[in-house]
Amino acid sequence: MMEQDALTSPARPGRLQQALSALRRPVAWVAIAALALMAWQWIDSRSRMAGLQEEVARRLASGDAAAGEARALARQNQEALAALQAKAGALEAKLAESQSQQAALDAMVQELTRSRDERLLAEIEQALNMAAQQLQLAGNVEAALIALQGADARLGAAGQAQFLPLRKVIAHDIEKLKALPLADVPGIALRIEGVVRAVDTLPLAFEAKPRMEPARETFVPAAASGYWETLLGELWRELKSLIRVERLDRPNPALLSPTHAFFLRENLKLRLVNARLALLQRDGKSFRQEIQQARAWVEEYFDARARPVQTALETLHQLAAADAGRELPTLRESLTTLRNFKVARERETLPSAPRPRAEGSGRAAARSSADGAR
Repeated sequence: MMEQDALTSPARPGRLQQALSALRRPVAWVAIAALALMAWQWIDSRSRMAGLQEEVARRLASGDAAAGEARALARQNQEALAALQAKAGALEAKLAESQSQQAALDAMVQELTRSRDERLLAEIEQALNMAAQQLQLAGNVEAALIALQGADARLGAAGQAQFLPLRKVIAHDIEKLKALPLADVPGIALRIEGVVRAVDTLPLAFEAKPRMEPARETFVPAAASGYWETLLGELWRELKSLIRVERLDRPNPALLSPTHAFFLRENLKLRLVNARLALLQRDGKSFRQEIQQARAWVEEYFDARARPVQTALETLHQLAAADAGRELPTLRESLTTLRNFKVARERETLPSAPRPRAEGSGRAAARSSADGAR
């Protein structure tokens, strides 16, 4: 070791001197400066590259985090969108169901309203026909008034303005019937029927028995007394009973056989029935002729002293004075107005029948187009 150090130690000062001499040259300094500059640039670039890598890594990490959040948000949005679509589908289904129920309800309400109005109009028409029949066939003004007033009350209870023209016409007919001074046709018909039932019980004139007057003491012999007086009185009464004197105000009544009497009563009934038919037909002339003929037959062939015959004659006299030929008004205007009203309602309801189907198809088309857009 000591010998090697002694051998190499003289060479070290030479190398140092060469190095120092080399350093004194400008080229060496330029090289050293260039190397230093390059080292500094390399270190600076390395530091910049490291910072850039860190920035890129940081930004990539933040981008990954943002992408993850975006994916999470997108997933949440998709789930929310799916839930909203499901809710929208349920709402559309409920809306379609509610619309169909509303359409069905509207159709039912329209049908009920139409059927109620049709039923009301049918009742009014029946009441008007009944009133017209009572006027034309029976001449019963009171029954016709009751029917018309009932029809007007039904229309008033309906509370619809569309029935006002019909109510005005019915009210006009009611006023016309109330203003008529008419005979009691049903009462007259009942009185005629009473006379018809009494015909079989009326006694005929030739069957009448003489009236028995109470015996009066008109002859008393002056000289008679006692037994002879009583005997003469009895003989006088017997002789008086053999002779009857009556005063006749009309010719002798005709003698009728039982067959003729039967046909007389039946013909009298036919006369009275014809009078009742003429009364119902408002034929005043025929009614008076039949009543007068029936009255003449009763006066001629029946016992006028009997109380039933007197009652029948009094009734026939009153019937002959009744005014049964006045013409009754008709309800043609009310019936025509009602029929025109029904025809107008039928024309209004016919075009509106297919409307619910058209609305339903339009709604279905709108729903299908919305589904296609989604």
